[in-house]
Amino acid sequence: MKNSASLRKNKAFENPDELACLFQDLVHWPEEWRGKRERLYTPSTTFWMFLAQVFYTGASCQEMVARFIARLTTTNREASANNAAYCKARMRLPQEAINHVHQDLVKQASALAPRETRWGGRPVKELDGSSVSMPDTPANQTQYPQPNTQKKGCGFPVMRLTVLFSLSTGAVLAYAKDALAVHERTLFHRLWHSLEKDDILLADRGFCGYADFHLLLQRGIDCVMRKHQRRGKSSSLEKKLGKKDALMHWRNTGKPKWLSMDEWRKLPETMVVREIRIDITTPGFRTKNVTITTTLRDHKKFPPEYFAELYRRRWAAELYLRDIKTTMAMDVLRCESPAMIHKELTMYLIAYNLLRITMMQAARRAGETQRAISFKSSLATLRQWAPYFLKLHHRPRKRLKLHCALLDTTAKNRLPNRPDRVEPRARKRRPKNYPLLTKPRQDFEEIPHRNNYRATQS
Repeated sequence: MKNSASLRKNKAFENPDELACLFQDLVHWPEEWRGKRERLYTPSTTFWMFLAQVFYTGASCQEMVARFIARLTTTNREASANNAAYCKARMRLPQEAINHVHQDLVKQASALAPRETRWGGRPVKELDGSSVSMPDTPANQTQYPQPNTQKKGCGFPVMRLTVLFSLSTGAVLAYAKDALAVHERTLFHRLWHSLEKDDILLADRGFCGYADFHLLLQRGIDCVMRKHQRRGKSSSLEKKLGKKDALMHWRNTGKPKWLSMDEWRKLPETMVVREIRIDITTPGFRTKNVTITTTLRDHKKFPPEYFAELYRRRWAAELYLRDIKTTMAMDVLRCESPAMIHKELTMYLIAYNLLRITMMQAARRAGETQRAISFKSSLATLRQWAPYFLKLHHRPRKRLKLHCALLDTTAKNRLPNRPDRVEPRARKRRPKNYPLLTKPRQDFEEIPHRNNYRATQS
């Protein structure tokens, strides 16, 4: 815990924000990017304001400037209510500095991961893909074109994401992004540098491939994935290990687009992969039979029932993405240029990892597992407690006591025990009865009485 004298000397806190006071021990702003000019919106001040924008869902630049002016007023300082200076400061904020903060949080989250949460004594990293929308501006459309099934002027730019999570902590370890036309597997290959020897990679069948399995195994990384639907006759039985457990010969059926000809020629003609068939009898589950493929071939050390439980936990990646996109409202980004979109995306992931680290600290203090704590309730708790950390900014002892109380409260945000709960992907609340925009705005003729829209159309 830093004392008040050192905080006053730290340029990161010259205009202290409530989130800066809450997360000051977790976020280490790079010294070389602190800024040499005397500005009202220094890089560190801009960083904390930007973080607050994504932390408090839906906050606009104008709202952040208003909060900033309110804090300055308490110190008898003034600033313009125009948000232009803040917007320019966000544009000057170095992407490299934001990436540095994100990577530092990844290291902190990995250090907090309990060893007992490993699977078979090895860390498990899970992979999943998704997409986010953004404002319909010419710059965004150029780099992230809208789906080609939508009419011009009627859609929004879409970015495809592939995200690597830690199964034990839920933290975002790495991510890759590109246009919607780029496949998730292509983005997956950009994340291989984030995988380490002895890791176990858990993913769905969309990432399952012969070359991926072989090349990752050469790096000391084992895969556990659902068998791809196209791999049928290109495999043959090598040895039966059990009733629904067998070693299979996979044949190299063809060169993937992402692999060069020289690299493909170095691949062996066949490789041995373990296949485990699992029957799902839980009511409400859509899939009844799943074939899991893995390079973990020791059936004594890794019996089939281990994989059934592990693959079921793969659904956690879907829940982590829901936490980021729905609970934190990252499904629609708000910046109007690709450069700012990239910064906004990274800021969301920083905010997400900060909350995950706080949940890990709370779980460790309470002797619980992080999976038992509600993400949404924890986010609401931090939002309400943050202003009180600003009031105790120069009182480190009371701030430490408040931080311990925050962790105790966060640990009480327990998830109810709902085994095998069925949650259909359907909405109960109906949307407003507005017509769909089927033409560009300048060409669209609005129907005067929207309540009679259906009758008018028929």
